[in-house]
Amino acid sequence: MTSSLPERVALLGGCEVKASEPLAPLTSVRVGGPAEALVRPRSPEALVALLKLAREEGVPVTILGGGANTLVGDGGVKGLTLRLPGDLFPEVVEVGAEEGRLTLGAGAAIVRLINLMRANGLVGAEFLAGIPGTLGGAVSMNAGTKNGECFRVVEAVEVATAGGVEWLEKARIPHAYRHSELPPGSVVTRVRFRLPKGDLVASKQAMDKDLGYRKSTQPLSQPNFGSVFTNPPGDFAGRLIELVNLKGHTLGRAQVSTLHANWIVNLGGATARDVLGLITLMQERVRTETGVELKPEVKRVGEFLP
Repeated sequence: MTSSLPERVALLGGCEVKASEPLAPLTSVRVGGPAEALVRPRSPEALVALLKLAREEGVPVTILGGGANTLVGDGGVKGLTLRLPGDLFPEVVEVGAEEGRLTLGAGAAIVRLINLMRANGLVGAEFLAGIPGTLGGAVSMNAGTKNGECFRVVEAVEVATAGGVEWLEKARIPHAYRHSELPPGSVVTRVRFRLPKGDLVASKQAMDKDLGYRKSTQPLSQPNFGSVFTNPPGDFAGRLIELVNLKGHTLGRAQVSTLHANWIVNLGGATARDVLGLITLMQERVRTETGVELKPEVKRVGEFLP
Protein backbone atom coordinates (compact mmCIF):
# COMPACT_ATOMS: atom_id res chain seq x y z
CA MET A 1 0.00 0.00 0.00
CA THR A 2 1.40 3.41 -0.98
CA SER A 3 2.28 5.56 2.02
CA SER A 4 0.91 9.08 2.35
CA LEU A 5 3.03 12.20 1.93
CA PRO A 6 3.14 12.92 5.71
CA GLU A 7 4.27 9.31 6.29
CA ARG A 8 7.04 9.63 3.69
CA VAL A 9 8.20 12.87 5.27
CA ALA A 10 8.22 11.26 8.71
CA LEU A 11 10.50 8.51 7.37
CA LEU A 12 13.10 11.13 6.45
CA GLY A 13 13.57 11.99 10.09
CA GLY A 14 14.55 15.37 11.48
CA CYS A 15 11.13 16.93 11.00
CA GLU A 16 7.89 17.51 12.85
CA VAL A 17 5.07 16.68 10.44
CA LYS A 18 1.29 16.98 10.87
CA ALA A 19 -1.28 15.65 8.40
CA SER A 20 -4.40 17.62 7.46
CA GLU A 21 -3.40 20.42 9.81
CA PRO A 22 -5.70 23.49 9.89
CA LEU A 23 -3.88 26.55 8.57
CA ALA A 24 -6.40 29.28 9.41
CA PRO A 25 -5.08 29.64 13.00
CA LEU A 26 -1.55 30.05 11.59
CA THR A 27 -2.43 33.03 9.37
CA SER A 28 -3.05 36.56 10.57
CA VAL A 29 -6.37 36.85 8.68
CA ARG A 30 -7.57 33.54 10.16
CA VAL A 31 -9.07 31.93 7.05
CA GLY A 32 -8.24 28.93 4.86
CA GLY A 33 -8.28 25.15 4.73
CA PRO A 34 -5.81 22.51 5.97
CA ALA A 35 -2.31 21.57 4.86
CA GLU A 36 -1.84 18.09 3.43
CA ALA A 37 1.48 17.99 5.30
CA LEU A 38 2.57 20.80 7.63
CA VAL A 39 6.29 20.38 8.26
CA ARG A 40 8.76 22.01 10.66
CA PRO A 41 12.32 20.88 9.91
CA ARG A 42 14.58 20.65 12.95
CA SER A 43 17.85 21.21 11.09
CA PRO A 44 19.18 22.69 7.83
CA GLU A 45 20.03 19.16 6.70
CA ALA A 46 16.43 18.04 7.23
CA LEU A 47 15.22 21.05 5.20
CA VAL A 48 17.50 20.15 2.28
CA ALA A 49 16.30 16.53 2.46
CA LEU A 50 12.69 17.76 2.34
CA LEU A 51 13.36 19.89 -0.72
CA LYS A 52 15.13 16.99 -2.39
CA LEU A 53 12.12 14.73 -1.71
CA ALA A 54 9.80 17.36 -3.16
CA ARG A 55 11.93 17.70 -6.30
CA GLU A 56 12.22 13.96 -6.87
CA GLU A 57 8.49 13.33 -6.37
CA GLY A 58 7.21 16.50 -8.00
CA VAL A 59 5.54 17.60 -4.76
CA PRO A 60 4.64 21.30 -4.49
CA VAL A 61 6.25 23.27 -1.66
CA THR A 62 4.57 26.22 0.07
CA ILE A 63 6.40 28.45 2.54
CA LEU A 64 3.94 29.65 5.17
CA GLY A 65 6.28 31.69 7.34
CA GLY A 66 4.38 33.73 9.90
CA GLY A 67 1.25 33.74 7.76
CA ALA A 68 1.05 37.53 7.93
CA ASN A 69 0.77 38.29 4.23
CA THR A 70 -0.94 35.11 3.09
CA LEU A 71 -4.42 34.12 1.96
CA VAL A 72 -4.91 30.35 2.13
CA GLY A 73 -7.64 28.88 -0.07
CA ASP A 74 -10.62 27.15 1.57
CA GLY A 75 -9.64 23.92 -0.21
CA GLY A 76 -6.37 23.80 1.68
CA VAL A 77 -2.80 23.35 0.47
CA LYS A 78 -1.53 20.25 -1.34
CA GLY A 79 2.03 19.01 -0.91
CA LEU A 80 4.45 20.31 1.70
CA THR A 81 3.70 23.43 3.73
CA LEU A 82 6.87 24.56 5.49
CA ARG A 83 7.22 26.58 8.67
CA LEU A 84 10.77 27.20 9.82
CA PRO A 85 11.17 27.33 13.61
CA GLY A 86 12.45 30.65 14.91
CA ASP A 87 15.31 28.90 16.69
CA LEU A 88 16.43 26.69 13.79
CA PHE A 89 19.70 28.66 13.71
CA PRO A 90 21.65 30.39 16.49
CA GLU A 91 21.75 34.18 16.35
CA VAL A 92 25.09 35.76 15.45
CA VAL A 93 25.90 39.26 16.73
CA GLU A 94 29.00 41.09 15.48
CA VAL A 95 29.35 44.68 16.66
CA GLY A 96 32.26 46.96 15.85
CA ALA A 97 33.08 50.56 16.67
CA GLU A 98 30.71 52.07 14.09
CA GLU A 99 28.38 49.32 12.89
CA GLY A 100 27.14 45.84 13.51
CA ARG A 101 25.99 42.72 11.73
CA LEU A 102 23.07 40.69 13.02
CA THR A 103 22.38 37.23 11.59
CA LEU A 104 19.04 35.63 12.39
CA GLY A 105 17.05 32.64 11.21
CA ALA A 106 14.35 33.23 8.62
CA GLY A 107 11.73 31.81 10.98
CA ALA A 108 12.41 34.47 13.61
CA ALA A 109 9.78 37.17 14.09
CA ILE A 110 10.60 40.61 12.68
CA VAL A 111 10.31 42.05 16.18
CA ARG A 112 13.30 39.92 17.22
CA LEU A 113 15.51 41.94 14.83
CA ILE A 114 14.23 45.18 16.37
CA ASN A 115 14.94 43.96 19.91
CA LEU A 116 18.41 42.70 18.99
CA MET A 117 19.17 45.96 17.17
CA ARG A 118 18.33 48.05 20.23
CA ALA A 119 20.14 45.73 22.65
CA ASN A 120 23.36 46.24 20.70
CA GLY A 121 23.20 50.00 20.23
CA LEU A 122 22.30 49.79 16.55
CA VAL A 123 19.78 51.76 14.49
CA GLY A 124 18.43 51.85 10.94
CA ALA A 125 15.62 49.27 10.84
CA GLU A 126 13.01 51.34 12.69
CA PHE A 127 10.60 51.15 9.74
CA LEU A 128 10.24 47.39 10.28
CA ALA A 129 8.94 47.82 13.83
CA GLY A 130 5.34 46.74 14.13
CA ILE A 131 5.28 44.75 10.88
CA PRO A 132 4.03 41.22 11.70
CA GLY A 133 5.48 38.03 10.29
CA THR A 134 8.92 36.52 9.97
CA LEU A 135 12.23 37.74 8.61
CA GLY A 136 12.08 35.20 5.78
CA GLY A 137 8.76 36.65 4.68
CA ALA A 138 10.09 40.20 5.03
CA VAL A 139 12.96 39.38 2.67
CA SER A 140 10.79 37.46 0.21
CA MET A 141 8.41 40.41 -0.29
CA ASN A 142 10.88 43.19 0.57
CA ALA A 143 8.53 44.30 3.31
CA GLY A 144 8.46 47.86 4.55
CA THR A 145 6.54 51.06 5.03
CA LYS A 146 6.65 54.55 3.57
CA ASN A 147 9.82 55.04 5.63
CA GLY A 148 11.92 52.22 4.17
CA GLU A 149 12.13 48.66 2.89
CA CYS A 150 13.78 45.49 4.11
CA PHE A 151 16.59 45.31 1.56
CA ARG A 152 17.87 48.70 2.70
CA VAL A 153 19.38 46.98 5.75
CA VAL A 154 20.01 43.46 4.34
CA GLU A 155 23.60 42.51 3.62
CA ALA A 156 23.14 38.88 2.58
CA VAL A 157 20.54 36.11 2.48
CA GLU A 158 21.10 32.40 2.97
CA VAL A 159 18.87 30.07 0.97
CA ALA A 160 18.33 26.32 0.86
CA THR A 161 17.53 24.29 -2.25
CA ALA A 162 17.45 20.58 -3.01
CA GLY A 163 21.15 20.95 -3.80
CA GLY A 164 22.22 22.44 -0.48
CA VAL A 165 22.59 25.76 1.32
CA GLU A 166 24.39 28.91 0.18
CA TRP A 167 24.75 32.60 1.05
CA LEU A 168 23.78 35.23 -1.53
CA GLU A 169 25.08 38.77 -1.23
CA LYS A 170 22.40 41.44 -1.65
CA ALA A 171 23.82 42.42 -5.06
CA ARG A 172 22.91 38.95 -6.35
CA ILE A 173 19.23 39.32 -5.44
CA PRO A 174 17.18 41.59 -7.72
CA HIS A 175 14.65 43.47 -5.63
CA ALA A 176 12.14 46.28 -5.97
CA TYR A 177 9.08 47.69 -4.20
CA ARG A 178 7.43 44.77 -2.32
CA HIS A 179 9.31 42.23 -4.42
CA SER A 180 12.50 40.18 -4.49
CA GLU A 181 13.73 37.55 -6.94
CA LEU A 182 15.17 34.65 -5.00
CA PRO A 183 16.42 31.54 -6.84
CA PRO A 184 13.53 29.33 -8.05
CA GLY A 185 12.63 26.63 -5.56
CA SER A 186 14.70 28.16 -2.78
CA VAL A 187 13.76 28.72 0.85
CA VAL A 188 15.23 31.59 2.86
CA THR A 189 17.02 30.12 5.89
CA ARG A 190 18.99 33.02 7.40
CA VAL A 191 19.35 36.76 6.89
CA ARG A 192 22.33 38.98 7.73
CA PHE A 193 21.59 42.62 8.45
CA ARG A 194 24.13 45.44 8.48
CA LEU A 195 23.23 48.37 10.72
CA PRO A 196 25.07 51.47 11.96
CA LYS A 197 25.45 52.54 15.57
CA GLY A 198 23.40 55.60 16.40
CA ASP A 199 21.10 57.55 18.67
CA LEU A 200 18.88 55.03 20.49
CA VAL A 201 16.63 57.72 21.92
CA ALA A 202 15.89 59.14 18.46
CA SER A 203 15.47 55.58 17.17
CA LYS A 204 12.85 54.76 19.82
CA GLN A 205 11.04 58.05 19.19
CA ALA A 206 10.85 57.26 15.47
CA MET A 207 9.44 53.79 16.16
CA ASP A 208 6.93 55.08 18.70
CA LYS A 209 5.76 57.75 16.27
CA ASP A 210 5.37 55.25 13.43
CA LEU A 211 3.58 52.69 15.62
CA GLY A 212 1.26 55.37 16.96
CA TYR A 213 0.38 56.39 13.41
CA ARG A 214 -0.22 52.77 12.38
CA LYS A 215 -2.49 52.11 15.36
CA SER A 216 -4.60 55.16 14.56
CA THR A 217 -4.92 54.46 10.83
CA GLN A 218 -4.85 50.66 10.49
CA PRO A 219 -7.16 47.95 11.95
CA LEU A 220 -4.41 46.20 13.89
CA SER A 221 -6.83 44.81 16.49
CA GLN A 222 -8.77 42.74 13.92
CA PRO A 223 -7.61 39.68 11.95
CA ASN A 224 -6.08 40.94 8.68
CA PHE A 225 -3.12 40.35 6.38
CA GLY A 226 -1.90 43.92 6.07
CA SER A 227 -2.11 45.92 2.88
CA VAL A 228 -4.13 44.16 0.19
CA PHE A 229 -2.59 46.00 -2.79
CA THR A 230 0.69 47.72 -3.53
CA ASN A 231 0.41 51.45 -4.05
CA PRO A 232 0.24 52.48 -7.73
CA PRO A 233 2.98 54.91 -8.84
CA GLY A 234 2.22 58.35 -7.49
CA ASP A 235 -0.97 57.31 -5.72
CA PHE A 236 -2.36 55.24 -2.85
CA ALA A 237 -4.46 52.09 -3.19
CA GLY A 238 -6.49 53.03 -0.13
CA ARG A 239 -7.42 56.40 -1.62
CA LEU A 240 -8.63 54.79 -4.84
CA ILE A 241 -10.68 52.14 -3.02
CA GLU A 242 -12.29 54.81 -0.86
CA LEU A 243 -12.91 56.93 -3.97
CA VAL A 244 -15.06 54.15 -5.47
CA ASN A 245 -17.08 53.87 -2.25
CA LEU A 246 -15.91 50.45 -1.08
CA LYS A 247 -14.58 51.46 2.34
CA GLY A 248 -16.59 49.45 4.87
CA HIS A 249 -18.10 47.18 2.19
CA THR A 250 -18.84 43.68 3.50
CA LEU A 251 -18.99 40.31 1.74
CA GLY A 252 -19.92 37.39 3.95
CA ARG A 253 -17.87 37.93 7.09
CA ALA A 254 -15.02 39.81 5.38
CA GLN A 255 -14.98 43.60 5.30
CA VAL A 256 -13.02 46.38 3.62
CA SER A 257 -11.78 48.08 6.77
CA THR A 258 -13.63 51.19 7.92
CA LEU A 259 -10.28 52.51 9.18
CA HIS A 260 -8.11 51.92 6.08
CA ALA A 261 -9.61 50.98 2.71
CA ASN A 262 -6.52 49.02 1.58
CA TRP A 263 -7.04 46.51 4.39
CA ILE A 264 -9.52 43.62 4.62
CA VAL A 265 -10.55 42.38 8.05
CA ASN A 266 -12.14 39.16 9.21
CA LEU A 267 -15.25 40.01 11.23
CA GLY A 268 -15.31 36.46 12.57
CA GLY A 269 -16.04 33.37 10.50
CA ALA A 270 -14.92 34.77 7.15
CA THR A 271 -13.85 32.37 4.40
CA ALA A 272 -11.16 32.72 1.78
CA ARG A 273 -13.99 32.92 -0.75
CA ASP A 274 -15.33 36.01 1.06
CA VAL A 275 -11.90 37.65 1.11
CA LEU A 276 -11.06 36.83 -2.50
CA GLY A 277 -14.47 38.11 -3.56
CA LEU A 278 -13.71 41.46 -1.94
CA ILE A 279 -10.26 41.60 -3.56
CA THR A 280 -11.80 40.97 -6.99
CA LEU A 281 -14.52 43.56 -6.41
CA MET A 282 -11.98 46.17 -5.31
CA GLN A 283 -9.88 45.57 -8.41
CA GLU A 284 -12.85 45.65 -10.80
CA ARG A 285 -14.42 48.78 -9.31
CA VAL A 286 -11.14 50.73 -9.29
CA ARG A 287 -10.28 49.59 -12.82
CA THR A 288 -13.72 50.54 -14.17
CA GLU A 289 -13.98 53.92 -12.49
CA THR A 290 -10.35 55.13 -12.51
CA GLY A 291 -8.53 53.03 -15.11
CA VAL A 292 -5.94 51.96 -12.51
CA GLU A 293 -5.03 48.28 -12.21
CA LEU A 294 -4.45 47.41 -8.55
CA LYS A 295 -1.80 44.75 -7.98
CA PRO A 296 -2.29 42.44 -4.97
CA GLU A 297 0.41 42.48 -2.33
CA VAL A 298 -0.98 39.49 -0.47
CA LYS A 299 0.26 36.02 -1.45
CA ARG A 300 -2.41 33.46 -2.39
CA VAL A 301 -1.68 29.78 -1.70
CA GLY A 302 -3.68 26.59 -1.95
CA GLU A 303 -6.96 25.72 -3.61
CA PHE A 304 -9.70 28.35 -3.89
CA LEU A 305 -13.17 26.90 -4.13
CA PRO A 306 -15.80 28.38 -6.51
